[in-house]
Amino acid sequence: MDIVASSEDVGIYCSRDHRISFFNSPYLAHHCYTALDLYPKRGFGEAAPSPVKGVVTKVRQVKCPKGKYFESSGFDYAILMKSLENPERLVKVLHVIPTVKIGELVEPGQDLGFLLRSGYFNFWTEPHIHVEVRNFSDPIRARGGFKIKRITRIDEADPVKDLKGTAIEVRPEYSLISLEGASAQGLPAEIGANIGVLDAGLPHYGWVGIHTNDVLAVGEPTKLCGKKLGTIELAHQNMGLARCANLSFRLGKHPVGLSLYLQLCSEALIKIIPQKPGTLRINRFEEVSIDIV
Repeated sequence: MDIVASSEDVGIYCSRDHRISFFNSPYLAHHCYTALDLYPKRGFGEAAPSPVKGVVTKVRQVKCPKGKYFESSGFDYAILMKSLENPERLVKVLHVIPTVKIGELVEPGQDLGFLLRSGYFNFWTEPHIHVEVRNFSDPIRARGGFKIKRITRIDEADPVKDLKGTAIEVRPEYSLISLEGASAQGLPAEIGANIGVLDAGLPHYGWVGIHTNDVLAVGEPTKLCGKKLGTIELAHQNMGLARCANLSFRLGKHPVGLSLYLQLCSEALIKIIPQKPGTLRINRFEEVSIDIV
């Protein structure tokens, strides 16, 4: 397990085959730099590795809405752990059916429980572990977490000129595309005079996140394939958020969404999302091209 982020001297850990995302979510904490999603290379119902070192202090069951276009659990869970790196801070973990007990010491990588398909997900959302660092006095709310710093570095890469690639995996809910020119970590784009990696749900979540190795400033323009995605409105150290410009994406005649993550190690794949499951006709190993309009 490697440390990929930290907050308040609390390390957040995952293995190198994970993808991570600060911004590919509609929920408030992800637009405030206070939440990180870890995507282990595992399916729903498989074991969820702990992202922190701590002692379980509370498990809370939360009723959640019914999933749209998919069968979901009627409940989600919040697992609260006292950090052993900073005992004055709690860690909140979501989307795991817990098997750990109150008072149990958990090390990074140790099983917390089972990955849950929550009703808070969208139909294309893969299994993941949501992490926040909190005060003991305010452990549960959507607001109120501490900002998280990304530690893992971004590889140097040239921006892509177009969105072309090969379908590696095809499902009714989404297709995974190996994009020509993408870096090993994700989809590179221009940020001012520099290059960063995108982390976003485009255009459906309304914001685009970008990761660089340098401190970002408000006002920097962000471009993809030469077209403006937006201007940085919120910046936190080496990450920025821009409100999406009026852009859309099409595969042939079909409107699609792009789901983008930061890959830690191995090939970065771009997720193409249909408007409804089963409405895109893509074959495995088919060459595809996505237009920005």
